[in-house]
Amino acid sequence: MILGICGSPRKKATEFVLNRALEMLSDLGFETKFFTVRGKNIGFCQHCDYCLKHKECKLKDDMVELYELLGKAKGIIIATPVYNGGVSAQIKAVMDRCRALVAKNFDFFRGKVGMAIAVGGDRIGGQELAIQQILTFYILNGMIPVSGGAFGANLGATFWSKDSLEGVMEDEEGLRSLRKTIKRFAELLRIYEGRMGNNG
Repeated sequence: MILGICGSPRKKATEFVLNRALEMLSDLGFETKFFTVRGKNIGFCQHCDYCLKHKECKLKDDMVELYELLGKAKGIIIATPVYNGGVSAQIKAVMDRCRALVAKNFDFFRGKVGMAIAVGGDRIGGQELAIQQILTFYILNGMIPVSGGAFGANLGATFWSKDSLEGVMEDEEGLRSLRKTIKRFAELLRIYEGRMGNNG
């Protein structure tokens, strides 16, 4: 299962792009699941070390649903709007709260494939910095980060929304970066399916 996590509190550009990505993967035969932070109660990591002692997070909020989905996913797409040149606070909270999963099982994320999407209101508003934060999360946790490669999707899929749904829908270059990244993401997932069967 491929899990798409939308880090926007709004139902606009970032959610549209992530759903487009999941549709592309569904067309390629992958099972997909969408999760949004919109309307969810997801608290910040308190660095209390409860998870190190008890192998679970002491906060029982909507991360519980996401923890279960993350366990089932063999591929993860994190999509974020760009806020102040980086990921949204909601996505940062999600990534920080995953500490509880790794505290329970150090290899929880190992071998999962990950890609990133960033949607900025400005053409050069920090999309690649936001993606780097997501890719860093993947690398730190033993995941396999995937980009779309050189000539347009260097670190992943980047969009210029002009702060509107219409803007992101008209961003042909962004859609090209998404297609390139999805292509490589799917290729790598297929390789792992071949090596690990459907248990990966």
